[in-house]
Amino acid sequence: MGSEREDRAATGAAGAGAAGTGAAGTGVGTVRPGGRTARVREAVLRAAGDALAERGFAHLDLAEVARLAGVGKTTVYRRWGTVTALLADLLADMAEQSLPRTETGTLLGDLKANAALVRRTLADPRQGALFKAVIAAATCDEKAADALHRFYAVRVEEWVPCVHQALARGEIPPGTDPEEVIRAVSAPLYYRLLTTGDTLDEPSATRAAEAAYEAARAGAYRAAPGTPT
Repeated sequence: MGSEREDRAATGAAGAGAAGTGAAGTGVGTVRPGGRTARVREAVLRAAGDALAERGFAHLDLAEVARLAGVGKTTVYRRWGTVTALLADLLADMAEQSLPRTETGTLLGDLKANAALVRRTLADPRQGALFKAVIAAATCDEKAADALHRFYAVRVEEWVPCVHQALARGEIPPGTDPEEVIRAVSAPLYYRLLTTGDTLDEPSATRAAEAAYEAARAGAYRAAPGTPT
């Protein structure tokens, strides 16, 4: 899923409610800071994202992030403590800044909007590299995986209402699992990002949305009996 912060980064300026990291039990970001604290957090998270995109999770270092952000090393160690906690806060911030879903009046239109946002994020050189680094970290670090799972849970939850609306309009069969529909939109785009190296262009996003839509209409995402939807 894409985010407003990601879009701002892609254009050189500084993906939903929010489940911040503190709510998920990391102890970071439980209160939205203001003033100098907010500026420090923004600078550190920006520097952490740059370091992740350029060098990957294995080389993420709190002291180096502090240097890149232009803040005191002690401040970074006191606030985040570990690189995993910093990664969790970065993902939480991205989820908090995420663009709200687009409502077009049709499920296909909504899914195309979702796919376009995901594609725009992953096709950006910096953001695509950042997500590759985060996903790689999640394969070998349990806390990084938990942070990534929370990020995507927030993004999926933001777009689930468009499927509920489609159910109410009778566009798709009763019992369709809304979360599965939303996941199906972005899955092909992440696959291309991580495995094929093919260009993430607008037609690929459109195809992903159309495939998820047609599968939903055909009943492919009906939940198992007794599963709440």
